[in-house]
Amino acid sequence: MLAATTDLLRLLAVPALGWAAWRDVRTRRLPNWLWYPLAAIGVVTLLVDAGAHLPMTGVADRLFFVRVGVSLLVLIPLAYGLWWFGGFGGADAKALMTLALLFPTYPVLYLSTDALPLVATTLGVFSLTVLTNAVLIGLAYPLYLGARNALRGDRSLLMFVGRRTSVTALTHEHGRLFETPEGFTRHGLDLDALRMYLRWRGTTLADLRESPAAHRDPASVDETHDPTDGAVDAEATVGDASADTAPDFDAEYDDPWAAERFLDDIEGSAYGTSPETLREGLRVVTTRDTVWLSPGIPFIVPVFLGLVVGLTYGDLLFGLLRALGLV
Repeated sequence: MLAATTDLLRLLAVPALGWAAWRDVRTRRLPNWLWYPLAAIGVVTLLVDAGAHLPMTGVADRLFFVRVGVSLLVLIPLAYGLWWFGGFGGADAKALMTLALLFPTYPVLYLSTDALPLVATTLGVFSLTVLTNAVLIGLAYPLYLGARNALRGDRSLLMFVGRRTSVTALTHEHGRLFETPEGFTRHGLDLDALRMYLRWRGTTLADLRESPAAHRDPASVDETHDPTDGAVDAEATVGDASADTAPDFDAEYDDPWAAERFLDDIEGSAYGTSPETLREGLRVVTTRDTVWLSPGIPFIVPVFLGLVVGLTYGDLLFGLLRALGLV
């Protein structure tokens, strides 16, 4: 495989994003330092390529700077805006911003018989190709979930957006509950917030399920502990435990489960959790053996796959539209 030196340097983003996708799936945590070397490569390669197009003497030179402008002035504000409004996580937004700097134009990778990518858009902004590829790949995930749930016999209105999980496995799962005591919700308890709560009061999910009535009494909270950020901790994982004590959910307390005290104590937001959301979630995990859980797949996974597809095949959307005769 042959390519310009700058394009070869840009390929370092592939293993870096692959590692980021793997780590984000396992831990939902990415170190900020990951983006600094990639951004530095983006700046250096962009300056080198820009120098090769100066002075602007032809159409190709002007197109290069137009594409760079679109990548930097459209995709970076778009990623930031989606993060600001809650559509993206911080790592997802940083990944897209970094790719906008690294890949403003299409790289060219020469093989012995052909050149990659195979399908390029008329606009020629590769970072936008990665984004549209990621969106299309992300849209295919609900079909996978639906097929997976159908094969397992988990048929529900949620089968295309969630998966049924054992409650005792929640200590090392990621995502958000799709259930409340009364039914289904899109805004159930975040599992990171659940882990924060358990660590704050120095208990485990197994203990909570074994004696929910005692834990529901706010007076049972004596000494509190560092809630951490809710990241999965292998040492905090517990085994199975059954709820052999029926909780008295009719008992009157000013602050059931000490939910309000917990949120006041941490002086911040536990991933947008309200006292009522926490109470509903605790009631669910202490009374049921399985729950519907959002898959919680970070967007950086389809971004990584979109980059790999973009570097090999090219633009999925443009290829589809061209096959349909629409472009």
